[in-house]
Amino acid sequence: MDEIDHAIIAELRQDARLPNVVLADRVGLTPGPCLRRVQRLEGEGVILGYRADISPAALDQGFEVLLDIELTRFDRAGVEGFEEAMASFEEVLELYRLFGSPDYFARIAVTDVSAYESFLTEHVLTIPLIQRVSSRFPMKAIKSLRPANGAGR
Repeated sequence: MDEIDHAIIAELRQDARLPNVVLADRVGLTPGPCLRRVQRLEGEGVILGYRADISPAALDQGFEVLLDIELTRFDRAGVEGFEEAMASFEEVLELYRLFGSPDYFARIAVTDVSAYESFLTEHVLTIPLIQRVSSRFPMKAIKSLRPANGAGR
């Protein structure tokens, strides 16, 4: 990838809906070569896809919780069962298996603290192998992939 490819990626990160003519102008190309580069980046798996950023409040998911999870053991079937169960919940926005402690990190989004308590007790804590769960509530997002205040660009 050269500097023009990087410029295309930077522009599309800011606004994936940019018309090709505008994108081409911003990166110093004519529309044809720009479109071919975008298609090449898509074909090579550099650009994985495009998405819409939806307001969490519109989905009743304005309350986020960062969840650290430790398991009691790590047999293959148990770990796979835990991961499948957690990944199946729509409240789980992200789930990561970590090196070290804790074993997993999840980002949860629900309506409010009451909804979180219900989700935790009725779903998460019913999954076998969970030893410990620690919840943290973000005070302020300093940097996020989500546009500020849900405002699109």
